[in-house]
Amino acid sequence: MARILLLLASKFIFLSILSSSGVIRCTRGENNDDHGFIQSLDRESMGLKKEKLSHFRIYWHDIVSGHNATSIQVVRPSNASATGFGIINMIDNPLTVGPNLSSKLVGRAQGFYALSSQEEVGLLMSMNFAFTEGKYNGSTITVLGRNPVFNKVREMPVIGGSGLFRFARGYVQARTNTFNLTSGDAIIEYTCYVMHY
Repeated sequence: MARILLLLASKFIFLSILSSSGVIRCTRGENNDDHGFIQSLDRESMGLKKEKLSHFRIYWHDIVSGHNATSIQVVRPSNASATGFGIINMIDNPLTVGPNLSSKLVGRAQGFYALSSQEEVGLLMSMNFAFTEGKYNGSTITVLGRNPVFNKVREMPVIGGSGLFRFARGYVQARTNTFNLTSGDAIIEYTCYVMHY
């Protein structure tokens, strides 16, 4: 019992030293909420300038055929669903400035899509647009949303980003440019509207 008390006392002393040195903060400041783990920050102190709206158009190449497929089925459906319900594809799709795969590559769409509807061919899209070109090289936006593929225009939210798209929010609109019924390959035009700093 004495050992346990000695151990607890030494931990308390160690934590007290860390707390008083500022390594661990145990008390609330005037501007903190009751929880003590949330703190308001000034945007400028983080180097965030005025928020702006960026608009761009890119083409997403979903290549499921051939030896260099960029979209691979990783889960097969468990039943004979007419909508493909349950299929999941992992993607590393090229993003280009034009609809031809040979046009300038500006990034990759990395993530997955899943056939998530039993009533229609509807996808759950979860992907990052990882940019590789110009000043946006290394920056990303994250798209997460529902994609009913037979609708002419499908809108999905941008829920975040990194690099020059840090704190991103907005939406994308997807339109099918071409779909090859034989190979299953598709080219989708993505029009993006992104608020960021």
